[in-house]
Amino acid sequence: MFAKQKITPYLWFDTQAEEAARFYVSIFKDSRIVNIATYGEGGPRPKGSVLTVVFQLEGQQFVALNGGPQFPFTEAISLFVNCETQAEVDSLWERLLDGGQPQMCGWLKDRYGVSWQIVPDALGGMLSDPDPARAGRVTEAMLKMVKLDLAVLQEAYDRG
Repeated sequence: MFAKQKITPYLWFDTQAEEAARFYVSIFKDSRIVNIATYGEGGPRPKGSVLTVVFQLEGQQFVALNGGPQFPFTEAISLFVNCETQAEVDSLWERLLDGGQPQMCGWLKDRYGVSWQIVPDALGGMLSDPDPARAGRVTEAMLKMVKLDLAVLQEAYDRG
């Protein structure tokens, strides 16, 4: 059932664990539902209703739990997605944002309240450039964005 993985993110949903897992699997490559476990007799939910869903996104394993409404998601934790191209940023942004809310600097909350950061790979190198002026221009440009735009970030990086 579980892949040999040292750390597995465990996501607590109210009742949408299977729906959310299927949504995520439909978006990312190399993704699949691995296992669905249901509540048995005497559980806090009806027998046969979904307890957990083990799923993989891009080969990374996750578990989604239908645990009830006590613990909603917050931005205190997010899923960071490195994107090779602007086209990948655009596609993931559009699909994950469906029914969700855009936020600043490449962050969004999906329809289930899970926070995601959709980020072009090149941004890390730009922000860690030893030239503080270059890194500062990129930071300034990024802080004005909702969805990240690699061309605008690259232009800020190259300017000067």
